[in-house]
Amino acid sequence: MRTRVVNRLRDFGHGAWAGRVRYLFEGRPGVAFVSVLLVSLMVWGAFGALAWLAWDVQRALPGRDELGNIGEMAQTTVIYDMDDEPAFAIFRERRMDVPIEKVSPHVIKATIAIEDQRFFKHAGVDLVRIAGAAVYNLRTGRRWQGGSTITQQLARQSFLTLDRTLRRKIKEALLALSLEQTFSKEKILELYLNKVYYGDGYYGVEAASRGFFGKPASDVTVAEAALLAGLVKSPSTYAPTINREKAVARRNVVLQAMRESGAIDESQHKQALHELVFLENGLHLDEGFGQYFKRQVQRELVQRFGWERVSEGGLKVYTTLDTPLQREAEKLLEQELARLERRPGYEHPPRSARNADDGEAPDYLQGALVTIDPRYGAVRAMVGGRQFKESRFNRAVQARRQPGSAFKPFVYAAAIEEGYSPTTMLTDLDDPVLTPEGDWVPEDEHAETAEMTMRIALRTSSNRAAVRMLRTVGLGTAMTHISHLGFGKLPSVPSIVLGAGEVTLEAMTAAYAAFANGGLLYEPTVIRRIEDREGNVLYEARPRSARVFSEETAFIVANMLQDVLNRGTAWRVRQLGFRLPAAGKTGTTNNYNDAWFVGFTPHLATGVWVGFDHPRQIIANGYAAEIAAPLWATIMKAATRDEEAEWLERPAGVVGADVCRVSGKRAAEGCQYVDVVLPDGNFDVKSMVYTEYFRRGSEPTETCDLHTRPDFLERMAGWLGRDQPDGKPAQAGLPPTGVQPPPPSPDGTTEGASEDARDEEPEGEAARAEAKPADEEVEPAKPKKKRGFWSRLFGRRGDDDKDQKDDKEPENRERRKPPRPEDQPHP
Repeated sequence: MRTRVVNRLRDFGHGAWAGRVRYLFEGRPGVAFVSVLLVSLMVWGAFGALAWLAWDVQRALPGRDELGNIGEMAQTTVIYDMDDEPAFAIFRERRMDVPIEKVSPHVIKATIAIEDQRFFKHAGVDLVRIAGAAVYNLRTGRRWQGGSTITQQLARQSFLTLDRTLRRKIKEALLALSLEQTFSKEKILELYLNKVYYGDGYYGVEAASRGFFGKPASDVTVAEAALLAGLVKSPSTYAPTINREKAVARRNVVLQAMRESGAIDESQHKQALHELVFLENGLHLDEGFGQYFKRQVQRELVQRFGWERVSEGGLKVYTTLDTPLQREAEKLLEQELARLERRPGYEHPPRSARNADDGEAPDYLQGALVTIDPRYGAVRAMVGGRQFKESRFNRAVQARRQPGSAFKPFVYAAAIEEGYSPTTMLTDLDDPVLTPEGDWVPEDEHAETAEMTMRIALRTSSNRAAVRMLRTVGLGTAMTHISHLGFGKLPSVPSIVLGAGEVTLEAMTAAYAAFANGGLLYEPTVIRRIEDREGNVLYEARPRSARVFSEETAFIVANMLQDVLNRGTAWRVRQLGFRLPAAGKTGTTNNYNDAWFVGFTPHLATGVWVGFDHPRQIIANGYAAEIAAPLWATIMKAATRDEEAEWLERPAGVVGADVCRVSGKRAAEGCQYVDVVLPDGNFDVKSMVYTEYFRRGSEPTETCDLHTRPDFLERMAGWLGRDQPDGKPAQAGLPPTGVQPPPPSPDGTTEGASEDARDEEPEGEAARAEAKPADEEVEPAKPKKKRGFWSRLFGRRGDDDKDQKDDKEPENRERRKPPRPEDQPHP
């Protein structure tokens, strides 16, 4: 054997190298044998090591089932507004999965041209490209020149780390071969385009296309496709949002590769080179609006599906959000609160003076707003505070605060449900209420008034009259009606009518919306429909309603609340130019800590709240008419800009009757000509007739006997030969003397009391300035001495025709009947 080895070495060849080998082994057959043996062992050892490494790598590779799930990638959940336009996104990776058919061919060609021109020719690993990369590395002396195919990149992004080791490269190659055996080329390309990272938080070509260009991946141009394909190499280096020049330069490299590979012709190449780059954030990455609304939607999604599916499941969530209204509401709320902070007498630090290092909890004046469509409870706008980044606490749905006098309409609604009417006379207003703490008489400006009707009590926000109404109806009866309104647990105490309980702004707005919707209360809804990534419907809202008041009660209370805007505590709404028929109520809590206004038109109900997170006085004499009502007016003007003037249709069970403002009985001829004393001491003739609404069958039957016909009518009747009626002498419109208890039914009730348009509990000069009665056109408040009782009740000279027109206007306006539940349109 040794002889054969030596002979082979002799025959190996000639030359210097061969000579050195012969010299080394000639005459030494043992050395030659050992050397060959060692070399053989090294070769077989290397093969064995490689085989073991391959076995070990293969053992660590994912199985066939795991390979089949490679398409299960984290998807972005997109939240759409009421017009089905994208508004927000929830994601772990900002991705929107799309099939290859919905990707522009330009994107496919650009990606293949720059990343893997032999994609359709290799089996997952391109040996030609690897060899070329190796030659390039040796020639240039650089450490790395990529030779990975699209399939290898997909394998690496799906299953491997980014470490540059031989073990990882072997895994990558084996995985690529497995993927090619499992999926078609088109499917591999689809998976790659949906998984690859394009920078700026966008995973997948669809999210990148919408995020950079505001359009789906199916609509991108050649130049846009080249820019996207160029980002894959280094998303941070070529990001167009950071360095547009580098992004364009990289785009041009891709365009050249497309031209050389035949993906585009010369004319397309030239046109794309000269195309400007226009960026449009179609996914609202910054989301500079609506964050409180988004957080509410997210909270409901997580409760239904869990956080993992919401953040990774690619859900499509269709909401009730009115995007333009939401933006306008946020802007106007900030403007109005900033205006309040500049008012003389405001003693707190404004938001503009806040230091960013002060911590999360803001110490400045806050506000909240909710707008709801009464017809099915769809929330159109929600503002939970002035700055979401500084405080994520949603004051519209999470804060429970006392609503003040804004709660009174619900007690009056309970009274009407129990058979009382707007002309019910509330008497004995000075009688104390027995409480565990002793006798209690609420304070308000109407201390000199011993009686007033329900309508005037609500219009003037009389505390004593409201408590009397509650006592008359019964606390238990009233609380039974109130318990259906969705406020949660409230204290059953007499002061509940003054807003002693704590409620959320959203619940208050929804309850007021029931007055606009014929007594039907809808649970506030922010989500219309939820679909999975394939478009399968997972959830569809079925608006749930409950009848909390009869149609008749809802209409009558809504009509009474119109007076609050037209001639009551919310007169500032009309002064600020809001002209559509509307109704609402102010609410001011003790010490002026909270200011509320909740109101509605037939199509929108809006509630606003202003105050501090830690309750304290907003401003001295800070009534809601000056704090909250102006904010409501400005927002509703914007929200109803395109609406026509219309009001609720009168139900068949409600009738209108001309009654005397003083007696509450059917108006007599003389009620149109009543002498009243003006503030300057002069006399004037005023009409005491207005149209009041009653449940059918409960309207007054008696005719007013306080006002006989004027002398000139009596003489005219005598000239015409008619009998003169036996009437009592005219009493200048004075109300009947003596206290009349509320009757058990509204038949034959009377009305007459102060019409001083003053707000809630707190007293002071600001109340009198705020409470100026206002007709349809209200002039700015001017300093003046307090008007007398009859002047406040009957108005001033020249208002006769206008008052009469206003009183009867609801009967002549175009009306809209609240839809029945079965007729409700989908939100």
